[in-house]
Amino acid sequence: MTGPASDSPRDVVAGVVGDRILTVPNALSVVRLLGVPVFLWLLLGEQAYGWALLLLLLSGATDWLDGKLARLLDQSSALGALLDPFVDRLYVVTTLVGFALAGILPWWVAVVLIARDGILALTLLLYRRRGLAPPEVIYLGKAATFVLMSALPFLLAARVDWVGADVIAIPAQALLVWGTALYLYTGALYLGLALGPVRRLPLATR
Repeated sequence: MTGPASDSPRDVVAGVVGDRILTVPNALSVVRLLGVPVFLWLLLGEQAYGWALLLLLLSGATDWLDGKLARLLDQSSALGALLDPFVDRLYVVTTLVGFALAGILPWWVAVVLIARDGILALTLLLYRRRGLAPPEVIYLGKAATFVLMSALPFLLAARVDWVGADVIAIPAQALLVWGTALYLYTGALYLGLALGPVRRLPLATR
């Protein structure tokens, strides 16, 4: 679990500037980033749920594709390492807030899920102050994220005017309950790790 001490913000910025910027994976991440306000406009402004669903699915597909292309084309970069997870988190928060505003998702669910990620982001300070790398993602955590992210398109599809809307609403709600429970449980596991053995380690010396 141990790793090198975190670089200073100046070092990180210098590394990004000096690294490759114009790559295919980075371009896909920028396209996904530009799609965030478009998604909110379709969802809340136009209430065009079908188009919003299509954009949400395309975002998920490009998220998978940019990681594959980075490895296949050998185009991994420091900028991509920062941009890709930032866009991921932005899409999750935007989707949750947008769904809550549209009445697709209960507000308390959106608040609890966003608070979970916010709390875990703060625990990374404990790792950095002790010169540790962030914790490895556990398999159950990946499963929880997959189930929860699968529930969101299903919930939106249930709002689209088509013959299967009522039918798909049932598995959508089941995935939401299951995914939320797993997401909070894995969040508690990460939090227990950060506040337990990690917090008891001595601070890193510079």
